[in-house]
Amino acid sequence: MNEIATRRRTTVHDVARAAAVSLATVDRVLNNRPGVRPLTAKKVEDAIIALGFQRDLSASLLARARDLRVDFLIPDGSNEFMESLAEAIARRAANAQGDRMQLEITRLPALDADALATGLARLDPNLCDCAVIVGAEEPSVLAAVEEAARRGIVVMTLVSDLPGSSRRHFIGIDNVAAGRTAASLLGRFCPSGGKIGIVAGSMHLRDHRDRLDGFRAAIAAEFPAIVLLDPIEGHDERHETRTQVKKLLGAHPDLAGIYNLGAGNTGLVAALEASGRAGALRVIAHELSEPTRRGLRSGAIDVVLDQNPDGEIRAAITAARTLALGASGNAPNEAIEIGIFLRDNLR
Repeated sequence: MNEIATRRRTTVHDVARAAAVSLATVDRVLNNRPGVRPLTAKKVEDAIIALGFQRDLSASLLARARDLRVDFLIPDGSNEFMESLAEAIARRAANAQGDRMQLEITRLPALDADALATGLARLDPNLCDCAVIVGAEEPSVLAAVEEAARRGIVVMTLVSDLPGSSRRHFIGIDNVAAGRTAASLLGRFCPSGGKIGIVAGSMHLRDHRDRLDGFRAAIAAEFPAIVLLDPIEGHDERHETRTQVKKLLGAHPDLAGIYNLGAGNTGLVAALEASGRAGALRVIAHELSEPTRRGLRSGAIDVVLDQNPDGEIRAAITAARTLALGASGNAPNEAIEIGIFLRDNLR
């Protein structure tokens, strides 16, 4: 055997000796608990890096007095994609219990910042190790994330990020790239240019803003003959989206296409079909759900960009386990690929 093969595994005792601190201090840093001065925490983190220490997460779980608990705070309502996320969590809950992880789902009113802030405030750090949230970039939400982190709860964002907050990790697609992808496709679908309508859920959602930024930039750079209308908001709700799209179609009989960068696709398809213009307009939407599948099959929707809810929940569970039990660094960044679906490649 060579030296690498025979070298013994680095332990917390080695880290404590190298940093000249107690085992209790190393434990606090590893578990991201308060009570350690910044300079001392940096000494521990430097020792971890220098020694190449890697925590045995399975052993850490077995050593705990209770299971690791992850609370998912997911919007309720008529957003089919959020329902897909909740179903993915429920599917993985039984297997997670076998790994000493408890997954909890709380459904909150969609786009209700105060409800999300209250939900975070109610989490008990003695019971909850990690909170995974989908929320808008509102002051009350940012303050609640800060407070939850201060209480020792690891907060991660899912689907829509809160950059600059105290969240530890984001799981989702590159939303700017998603917007650019939509622009690239619509630009080629409409070679003569024309007006493109944009439907958003809420411009308070970071993922929707990022998609719009990517979409606008790519259209401006590559398809100058296309005219983008100001975005309308359907608040990711089917009835409101139907009403807003109906108004859009009535106001612009010369519309060439629509990009729905949010949800509410049942309403989008219903408005297109009621207008008699389904199939005549080029339409791109997000998330492969039953409404968008029906839209693809009928021809009302041309392309669906999907972000794989089951893959996102798997990545969230992995990241929660790492951040709640591991060192204070970052979780592995598992890329969430953007799926592109047409009627021809539906599973």
